[in-house]
Amino acid sequence: MAIKIAKMALAAALFLPVGDAFAGECPADQVMAGALSSGETAPKGVTDEVLSAIDLSSKGDAWKGNMFRLRRLVVEAGGVVPWHAHDARIANIVVIEGSITEYASNCKVPIVHKAGEAAPESIGLAHWWKNNTKKRAVLISADILPPAMADDKTM
Repeated sequence: MAIKIAKMALAAALFLPVGDAFAGECPADQVMAGALSSGETAPKGVTDEVLSAIDLSSKGDAWKGNMFRLRRLVVEAGGVVPWHAHDARIANIVVIEGSITEYASNCKVPIVHKAGEAAPESIGLAHWWKNNTKKRAVLISADILPPAMADDKTM
């Protein structure tokens, strides 16, 4: 099952547009640092499953304790991935099924992400997600989890 999902994520990533703008990105005229400073704080209707993890410690001291993870998040209709910050954990999210709306600290308007689109989560981003549709959304997340966050239950 994990291999099938990984193949789907790769296939979706291969069909992303190339260039300066990507679908599901904050419009250039809406980008603003500090546009949003909080959001929903509790998960609702979301499952977060680690599909695989690789300990990066063998790559050298700088990587000691870091984990490269692949996760599947299923967000039911009306579900919420709560407010969280990417102060230490970078990630890429691919929407495999459905669509979901992101409310980001650096964008004055909500960002809708549809199946086949990817969203980078860089250092300094804080955000939350909500499934505003009547169908579930399935996301694949690839992230690097630093040792300090090993017990962190945030999504």
